[in-house]
Amino acid sequence: MNTFLAFIRKEFKHIFRDKRTLIILFGMPIVQVLLFGFAITTEIKDGKMAILDLAKNTESQQYINKITSSGYFILEENLQNYSQIEESFKKGTIKIALVIPPTFAKDLGTSKSSAVQVIADASDPNMANMLTGYLSGLTNSFALEKSLINKIPINIESKMLYNPENKSVFMFVPGVMTIILMLVSAMMTSITVAKEKEIGTMEILLVSPLKPGVIIIGKVIPYLALSLFNAFTILTLGFLVFGMPMEGSRILLFLEILLFIISSLSLGILISTISKTQQTAMMISLMGLMLPTILLSGFIFPVESMPEILQIISNVIPAKWFIIIIKSIMLKGVGIGVLWKETLILLVTSLFFIVMSIKKFKIRLE
Repeated sequence: MNTFLAFIRKEFKHIFRDKRTLIILFGMPIVQVLLFGFAITTEIKDGKMAILDLAKNTESQQYINKITSSGYFILEENLQNYSQIEESFKKGTIKIALVIPPTFAKDLGTSKSSAVQVIADASDPNMANMLTGYLSGLTNSFALEKSLINKIPINIESKMLYNPENKSVFMFVPGVMTIILMLVSAMMTSITVAKEKEIGTMEILLVSPLKPGVIIIGKVIPYLALSLFNAFTILTLGFLVFGMPMEGSRILLFLEILLFIISSLSLGILISTISKTQQTAMMISLMGLMLPTILLSGFIFPVESMPEILQIISNVIPAKWFIIIIKSIMLKGVGIGVLWKETLILLVTSLFFIVMSIKKFKIRLE
């Protein structure tokens, strides 16, 4: 029995001596609980909206104040004409637009039912439906306050822009493509390079005349080809099976996919340079890539509803910007003139990861 207890004590000592094991045992549960607790929410707050107030009177202003003071919406733009609505949607500055008719106040004071128009960006159908539902509830509440005698409701004419049938597949195809490209590009690359270190074949490269940049390029080219093939397969299935639209430039879409793959590959190489084993590379990839890609990219859960600190963190995740780009090209038909900021972020991110990978690899060569 004493021998058995001594063996258990030895195992405990081994665990507590290994810092990486302690991080996995105690750090990962804390991070996951906090991340899932704050990121996963079915509520939407601070939905960005634009308002076209054609009535411009006291009643319409009271109606707008009720909406903006609810906490569900942030008034991003006061529009002057109807043509500005789609322009704002294409820029991505708003998620929903409200059009108040010129007869709004007059209809409230009579037995005639008033009507407002709600236009939502249905490229994310879940968010569009929820924001429309919130706006409908606030509108009905306002109607009851203003029409206590007649009890006449305010009718809402809703329009789902870019996805009139509210197909959820229009949201999932870009998201699934992002996750798969991240898996193949970043995770598999990091594991493969770490494997060579672990089995000792990296020594052959260390004594070869190849420069670090050439070695890295040689490592990523096969995964670049495989990732492009996966992207082509996913897009083909989306078009032929699920009826995904393609409103924008196919050449721009290809170039943006290529840029995201390069960004993911360079991130995978960077992870491999700081990982000595496949296990370490896998853990870093899972914690640093998979969870943030799923939770903080806006693929499933709206970033706007997360705490401010998580919104800031989401800005450094390439997947967030890639999802915005691919939805905008395929569903909205926008060009580089609108997507230049997102494209520039991906480009800078790629260059940063490539430079850091080469720098770290040089250090190891020495």
